[in-house]
Amino acid sequence: MAGYIMAIDQGTTSSRAIIFNQQGVPVQQHQQEITQYYPQDGWVEHDPEEIWQSVLATCRGALALAKLKAEDINAIGITNQRETTVVWDRDTGLPIHKAIVWQDRRTADYCEQLKQQGYEELVSSKTGLLIDPYFSATKLRWLLENVEGAREKAEQGKLAFGTIDTFLLWRLTGGASHKTDATNASRTMLFNIHTQRWDQELLELFNIPAQMLPEVMDCSADFGECDRSLFGATIPVTAIAGDQQAALFGQACFHSGMAKSTYGTGCFLIQNTGSHAVKSKHRLLTTVGYRLNGNVTYAIEGSIFIAGAAIQWLRDGIRLISHASVTEALAHEAEESYSVFMVPAFTGLGAPYWDPNARGAIMGLTRDTGIAEIVAAGLQSVCYQTRDLLEAMVADGAEKPSAIRVDGGMVVNNWLMEFLANILNVQVDRAAIPETTALGVAYLAGLYTGIFKDLEQLESLWRSDKAFEVQMGSERREELYRGWLDAVERVKTPALK
Repeated sequence: MAGYIMAIDQGTTSSRAIIFNQQGVPVQQHQQEITQYYPQDGWVEHDPEEIWQSVLATCRGALALAKLKAEDINAIGITNQRETTVVWDRDTGLPIHKAIVWQDRRTADYCEQLKQQGYEELVSSKTGLLIDPYFSATKLRWLLENVEGAREKAEQGKLAFGTIDTFLLWRLTGGASHKTDATNASRTMLFNIHTQRWDQELLELFNIPAQMLPEVMDCSADFGECDRSLFGATIPVTAIAGDQQAALFGQACFHSGMAKSTYGTGCFLIQNTGSHAVKSKHRLLTTVGYRLNGNVTYAIEGSIFIAGAAIQWLRDGIRLISHASVTEALAHEAEESYSVFMVPAFTGLGAPYWDPNARGAIMGLTRDTGIAEIVAAGLQSVCYQTRDLLEAMVADGAEKPSAIRVDGGMVVNNWLMEFLANILNVQVDRAAIPETTALGVAYLAGLYTGIFKDLEQLESLWRSDKAFEVQMGSERREELYRGWLDAVERVKTPALK
């Protein structure tokens, strides 16, 4: 049996392919950034063709770097930025418009109308989600309403909808597979997480033709085979999972109560709630954690829109830094009073506030404030937002975890991880393999083909790189957090205060 698994990790700012061996250890990877388009305030788009070409290039690049052939790859798994919406022509395979990214807020007014009409409880009870521009349904409706001829073609069955995983699978299989998995489906606002089916009542509410939708599979399943022309041989695709659920799986959070937090473009804290779909009273999301052999493991999730993107803005937007790697040293230089607060609400505030019209601000500036203090405030904003989520989970009745497993590009910053442990008052365990999103979907792919036996084996493979202990006193911790909450109040939309 071929011994390697290739994980396609298509994210918000880049695409990468990582090849793992039978022990779940990465042996080679290739990465390529993708272009961000901002046509209007609060609008964010990607070019699906560029995404496809970047995935193709990174897969081929990873194979070449590893000196492997397609025949050496046992299976492919796909993990992806969730909610980002693509519609394409079934005959040509060509997208009808740029992809509308999860961060995009163009449907905020329509979402507000739905809430005023009293639909939030209906949507929440079926999907576990809130009515918000974040999710796919209103993006898909916007495309059908605003692209000439789209609705007519959709009703004739000529158009296909998918999140990024579905679009990539379609391309990889030469149009043979129009499928998604339960985790990605659960983020569309069209999928009933209790019946595990597309919901007819929701399709009617958003006016979405059912024939556009992909078939929903387990996370570990037969999704089809790659077209031989792409890599020189057919390779089965045996796993799909949305990026945050893949990270939950890669962190081996297989028991109810275990939690992980991923720090990439955004930040996502997810806690496994087992077979119980916890209904949040504090505007968190109930979602599918993973689905194996038809059995659903649920999770509760809080989403922060801007985490690593705040550091990217410091680098590219106002050019305070040359590279993200310098933030750790600068944070050490910052004045320890920490009186500067950055609220990075560039595309609104996520959980638990859900204020799409809030905008970012930096507060507490004095004559002594320098680059180091602003950079430290940017890093701290990620930690404060994580505490917002943790506070909401505990208020919903979830047990406060004794430790949180962390991953993603930002966790290499030791200063950030130390501050995170301090402000959360929880031990922070950094995974030995920080890119657990790709690892999780590799695990899922290998489970289907038999490379991995069961969850117990995967649990035994998890390793911690470093544990960050709490060192800050409670008085200082609460003083800082109060300062953050005050800063958030100042940027919120007046009606939501």
